[in-house]
Amino acid sequence: MCGIVGIFDLKEKRDINKDLLSRMNEIQFHRGPNEGGLHTEPGLGFGHRRLSIIDLSSGQQPMHSQDGNVVLTYNGEVYNFPELRLELEALGYRFTTHCDTEVILIGWQAWGEACVDRLRGMFAFAIWDRAKEVLFLARDRLGEKPLYYAELPNGQFIFGSELKALKVHPDLPRELDPSAIEDYFGFGYIPDPKTIYKNVHKLEPGYKLKIKRGQGQFKPEQYWNVNFSVQNVKSEAEIGEELIERFREAVKIRMMADVPLGAFLSGGVDSSGVVAMMAGLSDQPVNTCSISFGDPAFNESKYAQMVADRYHTAHRVEQVDSDDFHLIDKLADLYDEPYADSSALPTYRVCELAKKQVTVVLSGDGGDENLAGYRRYRWHTYEDRMRSLVPTAIRKPLFGFLGAAYPKADWAPKMFRAKTTFESIARDSLEGYFHSVSVNSNGLRSALFSPKLKQELQGYQAVEVFRRYAKDVNIEDAQSMVQYLDIKTYLPGDILTKVDRASMAHALEVRVPLLDHKLVEWMASLQPDLKLREKEGKFIFKKSLEPYLPEDILYRPKMGFAVPLDNWFKGPLKDKVRQALLGDTMAQSGLFDQQFITKMVNQHQSGLRDYSASIWSLLMFEAFLRNNQA
Repeated sequence: MCGIVGIFDLKEKRDINKDLLSRMNEIQFHRGPNEGGLHTEPGLGFGHRRLSIIDLSSGQQPMHSQDGNVVLTYNGEVYNFPELRLELEALGYRFTTHCDTEVILIGWQAWGEACVDRLRGMFAFAIWDRAKEVLFLARDRLGEKPLYYAELPNGQFIFGSELKALKVHPDLPRELDPSAIEDYFGFGYIPDPKTIYKNVHKLEPGYKLKIKRGQGQFKPEQYWNVNFSVQNVKSEAEIGEELIERFREAVKIRMMADVPLGAFLSGGVDSSGVVAMMAGLSDQPVNTCSISFGDPAFNESKYAQMVADRYHTAHRVEQVDSDDFHLIDKLADLYDEPYADSSALPTYRVCELAKKQVTVVLSGDGGDENLAGYRRYRWHTYEDRMRSLVPTAIRKPLFGFLGAAYPKADWAPKMFRAKTTFESIARDSLEGYFHSVSVNSNGLRSALFSPKLKQELQGYQAVEVFRRYAKDVNIEDAQSMVQYLDIKTYLPGDILTKVDRASMAHALEVRVPLLDHKLVEWMASLQPDLKLREKEGKFIFKKSLEPYLPEDILYRPKMGFAVPLDNWFKGPLKDKVRQALLGDTMAQSGLFDQQFITKMVNQHQSGLRDYSASIWSLLMFEAFLRNNQA
């Protein structure tokens, strides 16, 4: 696990500023504190920061081929590199190290661009082939590892693992992208391939990019996508057995390391399943860690302890202060662009705790997206059935009227909060799902934005992100469609971004078995009702784990990594909210209706409305603006 950077001259072979390249590289020191390296030649510069995990004594980067014509800088882990190495050796290639880096390098020489199709793991890398005058970049299929890039006005192409590396370059344009602001306040993050800046992009998961010097335009190309067509029609018992076999194998290949290894253990189904598989594969106690909260409404530590006791793990738990809000500005620096998932706070803390024991951890991320674990999937399928029963000509005006007439009662029990459901059913399926996941509704964003920003948006709305992905696939099942959309947006844009930045801030590598692409492809081929059956998400996964985990772990209500924002904004953060959101930074940005923000803050702090998520998204945006003022 590492950090990579690069500068490439698109037009000619001008000298690369080595001091600038070094500063771009060193700002990512936290991603790889063990070693650093640079490679420069006319027209090209690569940088690398290394977190040593496998083959600690060799594998330094940037790595050169034995003939000197190919250079690689790489971030990630390729778990099938031993098999690929044997295959390459059979073709006559010889190796000088025992690391996966050299396998990618020689794989390029043997297979060219097709090498990326053979890699099983998480990765973002850049290869320079001097003989072909080609720069090649690729990102893993699910987006576990990040990769940012930009074409500069001076004719250079730059890239890096984090946006902060690109921002070191003095020629990087920093004009904000209005559509990215709309996306952010809709989703709570900025979905790929956009960033907050117009001229900076993320390479999307499952994409590659080839640039040949002097050829002008270049465009990313997709090399992988997940297929949600049902292909697996075995019995439930057979599928359950095969799921455990495939899950165990995905865990096993991720336990390879030359440094201490462990697992996050939240007490939820997915992380508990990972630990159960690890315990069965290890002859030593598994290192596990979890954090607890003083508020029992958010505390899952007793369930984590149940699993730790069952598998005799070396378990470590620490309590996080319920007022652990001192990281707000730290988060703005970590994520480089606006990011509004408040669970980044406890995620940062659990990574900090894990690093005290280990350098590599396995996590349970990905289970909800692949196996329909989120409650919103159940609500969406219910709403979609309602849409199918009522003709559009009747449904839209009827449920639109009900949604408008029904009072918004944030304070009421959930069964009496039907306004959102009515509003959702009035929309088409994609609009309805976006309405259910959006941090700020369409109406709220319209009230929040200034006339200037709305004019710049020219009618663009964040739901277009979903439409872009949906138009390229033929998925008739409503549940499978929203799972697909989450895999393309929420998973890389929110979940994996959160884990990557929080873990790499502590030089900790996180591996995710449930995002093994072979396992993901297989799970996508299952019938939808094996994933969500009536009210039970992850149905077949839970059934297959019954011999391994107690019922209290498998079938209790999902809790999540929640943070008590409502109480913070009315109590210890009351003044900070007012200073930040009603202060000069937001007002001078020209992006917001300050009168409406004042109304939001007043209504929230008086208890009239719950604007917790909206206020958090505004706080994180204000921190971004403040940290990036010229």
